[in-house]
Amino acid sequence: MDYQTQYHEYKALADAALNTYFTDTSVSYHRLLEAMHYSLAAGGKRLRPVLVLAFCAACGGDVRSALPVACAVEMVHTYSLIHDDLPCMDNDDLRRGKPTNHVVFGECTATLAGDALQAEAFGTILRCDLPPAVKANCAEILAGAVGLDGMCGGQFLDMSWEGRALTEQELSEINIRKTGALLVAACQMGVAAAGGSELMLAAAG
Repeated sequence: MDYQTQYHEYKALADAALNTYFTDTSVSYHRLLEAMHYSLAAGGKRLRPVLVLAFCAACGGDVRSALPVACAVEMVHTYSLIHDDLPCMDNDDLRRGKPTNHVVFGECTATLAGDALQAEAFGTILRCDLPPAVKANCAEILAGAVGLDGMCGGQFLDMSWEGRALTEQELSEINIRKTGALLVAACQMGVAAAGGSELMLAAAG
């Protein structure tokens, strides 16, 4: 199978799975679910979930069993985009050609939608049918990519250093944390979902 065919196959799997999350209209907080689903189902390249599935397959794992892990990575990515767009950060009105979450649902609901997506990402991993040790490994990898040494730390540096000329090292430090950490995590979580070895995990990093 060539790269493009495989990419589109995995993207279609991820899109179909992501569209099933947060669609319950019967609960009292359904507006929050609607805000979460709005951004999660907004499309995009789905690079991170595709990486999870591709690395799982490369390590001999079952791609469909890794779908919850792939969706969890995209939930975290989506939460970061919602928060990036908020008035207190980048203050963007459009995302992928559509009004941003806070424009449609209000700033408070958008903030909570991002918060809930991050929490539900870990819940999605921990509630799936993979073996307990595999789920714990995937969750630990994701936590490392999202926290102080990863995405949040990178976003802080990006905001703190805004408006001044950055050195190559400083730019690299932002990019490694803000963008690179979650991409690496997606690869490693695919290996972990397949039950891959420590050597495979190291190679994926």
